[in-house]
Amino acid sequence: MTTDSFPAISLVASPTRRAGVLQLAREAQDRGFTHVACPSLGAAMPLCTSLAHATTTLHYFTSIQPIYLAHPVEAGNSAAHIHEITGGRFAFGIGVSHGPVTQRLGVATGKPLSDIRAYVDAMRANEKFGGTLPPIYLATLRDKMLDLAVEIADGALWANASLRGIPQQVGRIPAEKRSTFFMANMIPTVISDDLEAARAVNRKTLVMYATLPNYRNYWRAAGHDQQVDAFEKVLASAPREALGDALVAAMRNEWLDDCTISGSPELVRERFAAWSATGVMPVAVMSAVDGGQAKGVANLFAAYAR
Repeated sequence: MTTDSFPAISLVASPTRRAGVLQLAREAQDRGFTHVACPSLGAAMPLCTSLAHATTTLHYFTSIQPIYLAHPVEAGNSAAHIHEITGGRFAFGIGVSHGPVTQRLGVATGKPLSDIRAYVDAMRANEKFGGTLPPIYLATLRDKMLDLAVEIADGALWANASLRGIPQQVGRIPAEKRSTFFMANMIPTVISDDLEAARAVNRKTLVMYATLPNYRNYWRAAGHDQQVDAFEKVLASAPREALGDALVAAMRNEWLDDCTISGSPELVRERFAAWSATGVMPVAVMSAVDGGQAKGVANLFAAYAR
């Protein structure tokens, strides 16, 4: 097994567990994993600053840092600092996040495409003061944001994407850019010989996403019409207190297995390889039937032990 076949690993530095997450990153590096993704949960930018000093060869990127959390000048300065200190091991993945998140923050938002374009423009205009920016990746899901990423950025980041739908989107990227345009997808993953128990964990992970119109529209475009119809029926009729359980009950295995990975180490490795074959780097967002991130990552390490 070569390290080329290893997925990237998502690591969230939750409160009280930050030192442990840095240790996981060092262990991932020592085991031959080459990339880590840093979601915004738990403060991604401080984690990325710490990773600059805690690791030496590991490449990593935010996936994603919401643009509404920081002014583009401050964000660009921070990204340029990490880029310089790491010698180019860092990339800055940014996105507009989701409506419920920005609403909780009380943030006034505009249109996603124009907001992202303006943010990138502002960061680049500040480079002469803040320093050279790292590669910029845009959080994408549907084709318009992917097209914008091709136009103004260095890569694209999906989450919970469809394996059967991704080749059509990769095909939108001009052939001359595919060798340099970075692509990755965050994939909820549970390793267990108990397939149904693993699926049950991933079902709970995707409940919130099933409530979001942009995700339902994406999954419908990927060919999961029946699944989206089922979600929308639940959303229109289920009482609020029973909504989560009703959405879980409506989730079909065909859809779930297209957008997440559940099962034995052998099956998980096969699924990551299938994602890699599309040209999109799989990012393992680990959980476990008997634990959380740390146990899930330990299971991943065991699955790729040499």
